[in-house]
Amino acid sequence: MRIRELWLVLVLVLVVVFPARAEQDGEGWALSARFQGSSNSDGLILKADPTLGYSFNRHFQTYFGLPAYFVNESSTIQTQTASTSGFVSGLGNAYVGFRLGVDHDVVNYSSTLEGTAPTGDKAAGFSTGRATVDWTNRFSHTFSSVTPFASAGLANTVSDTSFFVRPFTSLGIVSHFDGGAKFRVSQLVDVGASAYLVRASGQQKIISKIFKNTSTTTSSSGTTSAGSGKTRPFETGREVVGSADLVNDNGFSTWLAAHASSRMDFQIGYTRSAGYDLNTLFFGVGFRVGK
Repeated sequence: MRIRELWLVLVLVLVVVFPARAEQDGEGWALSARFQGSSNSDGLILKADPTLGYSFNRHFQTYFGLPAYFVNESSTIQTQTASTSGFVSGLGNAYVGFRLGVDHDVVNYSSTLEGTAPTGDKAAGFSTGRATVDWTNRFSHTFSSVTPFASAGLANTVSDTSFFVRPFTSLGIVSHFDGGAKFRVSQLVDVGASAYLVRASGQQKIISKIFKNTSTTTSSSGTTSAGSGKTRPFETGREVVGSADLVNDNGFSTWLAAHASSRMDFQIGYTRSAGYDLNTLFFGVGFRVGK
């Protein structure tokens, strides 16, 4: 309960105190928040993610936040786990990040280093109980109404994205890549498409957000015996340890984004995970005040 109360206090401080200071000239505070969800055959996972950031100048920022999850697994998963219906909620890992960005006529570049503390509810699958680090480098350039982009990163966890709130939390070395483009239809509307790739190295552990039947650890190779594709170990065990193939994944996303203003946006789209043979509909609503 103390952690839940801490999250509520954090949200209150972000909403009430910092926006009043965020409009100062020059460097300063900024408040952003995003509410997003992913829906597929495993159920519905919602994520509320308030973030407080500070800009030292136009090139360097730091930020921190504490997400909360709300999970309603599908009726099939509920039958397997004998869990009760309704949402299971809890806090995720508190995080802090540092971002360096440089805009140039040739290419825009940003490098983000983000670390998390194991504050999340491990029993609900919102944490592995270990700290994580993710270093991501992103490149983009705008040609008229088209902006191609690409990113590459190294981490010890498979992180959520704005396109996919994953049904598990993982621990293990991974590299991740994505690339695509967004197209400006009008001043208020963008459409986009991208492909992603996750490649792991060494032993991997995943803790399911949707399977609550047992607290025991099981082993898995991450592949079906028939070789017809990857199983979904997060549907059959709460905690699974296995080889790199457990989290190897690839797929694509496509989306439509509407910008109500420069400080508010709405996004809806579709993500296809070829590795897990999983089709996901997603949405996201975000706002920002300050620098």
